[in-house]
Amino acid sequence: MIDFSLSDEQKELQRLAHEFALKEIRPNAESHDREGKFPLDIAKKAFEVGLMNLSIPETYNGAGFGVLNEVLIAEELAWGCSGVSTAIGVNHLACAPLIIAASEEQKKKYLGMLTREVGFASYAVTEPQSGSDVSSLQTTAKLVGNEYIINGSKQWITGASVAKWFYVLAKTDSSKGHKGISAFIVDANLPGIKIGKKEDMMGQRASTTHSITFEEVKIPKANLLGQEGDGFKIAMKAFDKTRPGIAASAIGVARAGMEHAIEFAKSRVSFGIPIAMHQGINFLIADMACEIEAARLLAWQAAWATDNGIRNTKLAAYAKRFAGDVAMKITTDAVQILGGYGYSNEYPVAKLMRDAKIFQIYEGTSQIQRLIIAKEIFLR
Repeated sequence: MIDFSLSDEQKELQRLAHEFALKEIRPNAESHDREGKFPLDIAKKAFEVGLMNLSIPETYNGAGFGVLNEVLIAEELAWGCSGVSTAIGVNHLACAPLIIAASEEQKKKYLGMLTREVGFASYAVTEPQSGSDVSSLQTTAKLVGNEYIINGSKQWITGASVAKWFYVLAKTDSSKGHKGISAFIVDANLPGIKIGKKEDMMGQRASTTHSITFEEVKIPKANLLGQEGDGFKIAMKAFDKTRPGIAASAIGVARAGMEHAIEFAKSRVSFGIPIAMHQGINFLIADMACEIEAARLLAWQAAWATDNGIRNTKLAAYAKRFAGDVAMKITTDAVQILGGYGYSNEYPVAKLMRDAKIFQIYEGTSQIQRLIIAKEIFLR
């Protein structure tokens, strides 16, 4: 039996997230975007009402939600502003590898660090010369006695300047390719860690993004996640859990773009009638509505699968690829519908179009999702 209805609890989560986005995020979105200001005050409020640390188990004082519940919340928060929602949700990607592979002691310490009071963690994997091809990363970790010594640099790290700890991938055996990559938990206050300047990003400007340099950074051997060589495998498993949420965030941005386009089309008069009555406009909006519904179903399916113990690598790639491309298309069409007003930064669709582009890039580009899908089709 197939059932697309939500439980009363899920509807309440949607309502809570939507009200928070409406009252706390949207009124502040424009100023945070313009100033590139990290939304710490909004994050504190989200923490207080239970909209942070959604995937952390209740054992460590997190919400303990499944991926589908996270997806429902992510769409609403991104509808408010995806830059602010990324700042609020930055812990999700950093925590996913720990939830999958950390020891009980590691979970108590590092997950608990984020739930006792508002705090942040960052996923530090991408490097200046290594993005989509994770296996080519150059950061190294060398075991000396009871410590690993980490050297290297990371690029485009969301939340780096506010993080209490980083999830870091580094090579422990360069001769083994991706099987020589290991995962580590690195406290952000250790000697030898340097945070670069805040990047001046095109979109999602409320979310702080920096480079990180590790120079002879010493961490305890106990901060290895899993076993040596497990890093790549852990990172890929984490993406299966986080990509549905990224898809949902893209849907939230697309939905906001469509709503602005509809509102404008109903009020703007051309040739004696609202432009919504012109086929060239209402066909665009009809396609927006169809594509949003299709993307949402893909995101829900991918989330449902992993919540029910079903391998969802292909489904998560479907959702991430389709939703990311849909968000870019819909926000671009929203700008087109608003015409000159759409191109002006005084109107929200310009910001939405800038924000949407990153969904085709981070957590695996749309091209990487296609590679994953093709591999799943032809090699399994």
